[in-house]
Amino acid sequence: MDKDCTVYRTADFIGRRWTLLILLELCKGKPSRRYSELKKSLPGITPKILSTRLKELEKEGLVKKRVDTRTFPVRCDYSLTKSGGDFIGIIKNIKKWALRWKFTNKTCSRLDCKECMVG
Repeated sequence: MDKDCTVYRTADFIGRRWTLLILLELCKGKPSRRYSELKKSLPGITPKILSTRLKELEKEGLVKKRVDTRTFPVRCDYSLTKSGGDFIGIIKNIKKWALRWKFTNKTCSRLDCKECMVG
């Protein structure tokens, strides 16, 4: 397969560990989340991986970082861009497919990940 193939490049990006879970966390609750809030809601993720994934997501245009230098320490908030919000629909379709064909999971039966309290 050609490494410039759109499917190859997209699969390589979204297939990285924690990427989808970070996006899902950003769609839950408040419109923006602080780094510490994301770290707390993703048990098991290391600070280095969270920082790296957030930078990758920002570079790819799925996440927006807002820096508030008026406070000390400096406050950084992360939120989904329009592109990131659209991608949540793709994650929901993957979930719908998995619930239909692969996994029976009462805990995860809500189709709307935004309302999901698991994690």
